Amino acid sequence: MESTASGIVIVVDDDPYVLESVAMLLSVGGFEVHPFSNGFEALDELRRCPPDVVLTDVNMPKITGIELLEKIHEIDRDIPVILMTAYAELEMAVSAIKKGAFDFIIKPFKPPYLIHSVEKGANYKRLVLIEKNYKMELERTVMQRTRELADALARMKSMSRETIERLTAAAELRDEDTGKHIMRIGMYAKRISRALNLPEEFVETIGIASAMHDVGKIGTPDSILLKPGPLTREEFEIMKSHTIIGGKILAGSTHEVLQMAASIAVTHHERWDGTGYPAGLKREEVPIEGRIVMLADQYDALRSWRVYKPPFDHQKTMKIILEGDGRTLPEHFDPALLKAFQEVEQDFQDIFASQQDDPVHRDEAAAGIPVGAQ
Repeated sequence: MESTASGIVIVVDDDPYVLESVAMLLSVGGFEVHPFSNGFEALDELRRCPPDVVLTDVNMPKITGIELLEKIHEIDRDIPVILMTAYAELEMAVSAIKKGAFDFIIKPFKPPYLIHSVEKGANYKRLVLIEKNYKMELERTVMQRTRELADALARMKSMSRETIERLTAAAELRDEDTGKHIMRIGMYAKRISRALNLPEEFVETIGIASAMHDVGKIGTPDSILLKPGPLTREEFEIMKSHTIIGGKILAGSTHEVLQMAASIAVTHHERWDGTGYPAGLKREEVPIEGRIVMLADQYDALRSWRVYKPPFDHQKTMKIILEGDGRTLPEHFDPALLKAFQEVEQDFQDIFASQQDDPVHRDEAAAGIPVGAQ
């Protein structure tokens, strides 16, 4: 008798005649048969060499077929167990099925039915193994692709950060501001964003995006950018255009950091009371990132040396922002930001103190020379 399936079958029956006849039928059917008259010996063999199918008699003296079924499934639930019995008791069949029996054969059985039942069990075990292997391979593939994606995202993030740093550096070379100023702005912006309980993703993004707030100064003439005295009305109008230029440089990107950077570049000189530029936006018309960077930039500008003013200490800077000095007024700032700013003012002072320029840069700035210029 030919068989379309093959595999290892453990046969258990305490009747030597049945055991021998079943083993012979299955061997002719193309299976490798391991016959046992004792269920415990069959279990030892199963642990040593897991079969594709177990075929066992129900009524045996030392261990019943149902008890053997339970022990087999304690070892490996995927091994199909076929039960044989000479008594077609419905209650026993139901119990066997509930305990996970793959099939139930009534003695005396017809050889084709026996072969067919064992073939079904072997095919089932093979499909289970294929599914397991597929899942393992899928998990390995997913893990590998996840690692590759993470690596790619890390490289993209690194490249994006480098691009931002290089773009910022280009603006720094033409301005009195230095790299430390840029770093401080990012740290101020992150600190006040956290004080406002903004999402951590926003906090991290503004910490990077704020570095490009003045990138539009690339398009501002040196005669205006580095002028040691007050600007004329015409010169100030040209200076104000750095917000529009910065927005155009950064506009159109799908990258969230550059999108926020574009928003900051355009709006970081807008004021809460509508007296800012370039659009005269007021209140919530100014995006939150623009309001935050405006305050951070104002604090750092007051603390830093400028061609038109000496550096102020923390106390004087706080007094100017909170009370005004004619040039800077409290109405310029979002009241919620001012409240948060007051709560973290010590952090601002600590950031400024810890992020100072090296002596060479300080000397260059004091001389009105753009940092890095010869």
